[in-house]
Amino acid sequence: MHALPTVHAQESAEDVETIEVKGFRASLNKSLATKRVSVNAAESIAAEDIGKFPDLNIAESLQRVPGVAISREGGEGRQITLRGLGPDFTRSTLNGMEVPASTDGTDSGGGVNGGRAFDFNVFASELFNRVDIQKAPTAAMEEGGIAGTVDMYSAKPFDSQGFHVSASAQGGYNELSKEVDPRFAFMISNTFADDTIGALFSIASSKRNVRQEGFGTVRWTTPVKDGGGIFADTSATQVEGTPNVGSCTVQEGEVEVDVDPINCLWTPRLPRPDFFGNEQERLGFTGSLQYAPTDDLLVTFDMLQSTLDNKRTMYNFFEMFRSTFDEITPVSIKVHPNGRQVLAGTYDGMNSRIESRQQISETKFKQYVLSGRYHLSDYLTLNAMVGTAESDARSEQYRYNMTNSTDHRFSFDFSKNANNPELDYGYDINDESMYNLVDGRLRATDVLRENDTAKLDLSYDMGDYIIKTGLAFNDRSVAYAEEQINGFADQDSAVGYTEMLPYDDFGNGFDGGLPRFIVADFAKIESTILEKNWTPRSEQSWLVQEETQAAYVQANTDFDIGSMLLRTNFGVRYVKTETTSTGFIQTDPVTVGNSYSNVLPAINLALDATDEIVLRLGISKSMTRPGLSSLNPGNPSFSYANSSVSAGNPKLDPFVSNNADLSFEWYFDSEALFAATIFTKNIETYIKTDSEEKFVDPVYYPFIDSDPQYDPSLALDPREVKYTHNTPLNVGGININGYELIYQQPFTFLPEPFNGFGIVANYTKVSTGEDITDLSENSYNLTFYYEQESFGARISANTRDDYITDYTGSNGNKEHGTTGPTHLDLSAFYNVTDNITVTFEAINLTDEYERLYTTGDGDLNLMREYNHTGTQFFLGARFNI
Repeated sequence: MHALPTVHAQESAEDVETIEVKGFRASLNKSLATKRVSVNAAESIAAEDIGKFPDLNIAESLQRVPGVAISREGGEGRQITLRGLGPDFTRSTLNGMEVPASTDGTDSGGGVNGGRAFDFNVFASELFNRVDIQKAPTAAMEEGGIAGTVDMYSAKPFDSQGFHVSASAQGGYNELSKEVDPRFAFMISNTFADDTIGALFSIASSKRNVRQEGFGTVRWTTPVKDGGGIFADTSATQVEGTPNVGSCTVQEGEVEVDVDPINCLWTPRLPRPDFFGNEQERLGFTGSLQYAPTDDLLVTFDMLQSTLDNKRTMYNFFEMFRSTFDEITPVSIKVHPNGRQVLAGTYDGMNSRIESRQQISETKFKQYVLSGRYHLSDYLTLNAMVGTAESDARSEQYRYNMTNSTDHRFSFDFSKNANNPELDYGYDINDESMYNLVDGRLRATDVLRENDTAKLDLSYDMGDYIIKTGLAFNDRSVAYAEEQINGFADQDSAVGYTEMLPYDDFGNGFDGGLPRFIVADFAKIESTILEKNWTPRSEQSWLVQEETQAAYVQANTDFDIGSMLLRTNFGVRYVKTETTSTGFIQTDPVTVGNSYSNVLPAINLALDATDEIVLRLGISKSMTRPGLSSLNPGNPSFSYANSSVSAGNPKLDPFVSNNADLSFEWYFDSEALFAATIFTKNIETYIKTDSEEKFVDPVYYPFIDSDPQYDPSLALDPREVKYTHNTPLNVGGININGYELIYQQPFTFLPEPFNGFGIVANYTKVSTGEDITDLSENSYNLTFYYEQESFGARISANTRDDYITDYTGSNGNKEHGTTGPTHLDLSAFYNVTDNITVTFEAINLTDEYERLYTTGDGDLNLMREYNHTGTQFFLGARFNI
């Protein structure tokens, strides 16, 4: 094979020789060199130094990569979207093996992750030294990520031979919570016996107190669409403005009857001030042992354990326009200029409720990986790996409702602030004698995910070609279970069980202010009337077991084309997947098996056209397996009279995509790059919830026969009549097209001291004519930095367009969406000595508000949640030898 140009490494990307720079610029330089020598389309994020990743959170580092957009919960990155495809379409690995990670949500939109998506917030960034993002697959790469694969690597002792110690301590201050949160990290590494043995240990610990405060509506609705009847009496209603809703009708029997148009105006369903508080603790350990007795043998054992504990307290106080419109009388209404929603209104006959929730969650993650490389001869190399990983997430939720059922007058007015109205409740909202106290939900969720992996790879150097072949085996399981507490002693009066919302500065600094209100006293309730006896909810539980066996063959070679060098890899991967899905009908288990096979070819070409220009082409087929909860065969809902059923679908085939990437990369100066990539993904097999006429699966027959709702004299027999199944289905394909632009350059050409400036920028455009959740059409990332040997600073901005999170909507809304945020982060350092560095960081510098919305009939933008978490500041020091 031909040698790479001298600017490239003679060995792997990890060994690339770069210009000796330090800090953030060194991280950029390593990443750029790794990208350049790669044959397939890829990005990389490298540690600035041992134990020093560029960001506080892995997801927040990934957001600087072109094509990546992140979702933040409670002000911290949790999951990623890659090239327009949601988190379930990105495969994540740690030290070479696919890993699960589920955490509980930390804000209004969060919940326990029981899907395939990876929660990056379970790990502290200090535990890692490199993250690679594979955008174009190779045959040697494990399948599972249509969007791409994120490969994370913890530090190894042979990464930097000799003795090293790194320690850091930071104090974080949040301007909203006004809490000081500690963050610590320590790493020690050494090599012994002439560098044939290495050992590394690291620990990272952090506490984080976050308050998320705001106003919400929990969706908007209209009386005619909400299902609770129309307004009680509109004959005396004063209306300012003109409704523009067309004909407003309700169904009475088989006849449509015209009603007052104000019954077709969108109204905030549960207008409420919101509080979400999180007390979070994260602790992680890594250990690595390496043994290389000869140049031909390397054995590595990696261990990583992490825990993430979070106590989330949620309070909200809402008036109920929910299925009770026939009990409400509108006194006056101001119609929005669009003619389709209520801008302000006063209503009689209202009821209110205070909801108090405490959610206590814990995620325990552990992984153990043993890997080795052995040169069997000058031409034959063996790589092997076995590993096991487990993520165990439990969340206990204690929810109490305090309801005031006494009819009263209530007013809201969005005229001055579209996201936070002026409110008038018409009574003393903090009089605890006005409320009862009942169990809203006392429930627990457990998600246990386990992966076992074994891989064997052989590489044969034939001179002009390197032939690689290998086998891979994965055994995965995901168990989802729910429990509940029964028999809570409801109280006719909340007297003695309340306290004022325990933050006397609630709403200070929020856009428009927020009213403070009484809430449930969790400690008093738990000590006097709550008995924690958990009972399984079998009908809500499910288990998916998945075994895969894969084999591949791949050839790596390069060719001279005149003065140019063409580097290639091409091959094919075969994988067989077998699933066993178990759900429950009441307490009886139902198990359904399925299997499918896929052939996944891939070819990647990288043409070194000149010393500065690289052209890439990648053509491949990839797959993502179905969402886990959609495979649940349990808890079906039958309508025997209408011959219909709603259920999961354990017979789903995977998403399969044909992909193409074409890139132009111009390394026009040292540490500089301009790149443009166009990509397309034709997902020929897509999954979405739809209707299908077919016979009911025989596994349900025993349940149907014993179902008291099944009356053979009235029902349509599912053995003889095809039922309409509302279920996840494999449907026709969709196309995703897009392009990425990258510009990166240090301004070393400027005179001192301006030669320390530099920029990293990228833009991604993604388009599709289909309904794909989490897709932002445009996303931008920009980092502007200044760095000298003793000090430096950078400011990073990232933004994305609005995106739809749910195309099925609810309460009459066509869709749910999220307003695209713009986040601004700052990082700075000062080297006091060669070994001591002082650091300062600011996360969410502008206190960007989170805004969720619904679209009404499809073209409105109706605020659903509007809240903020404040800016987080970190001041710290780092010691390194």
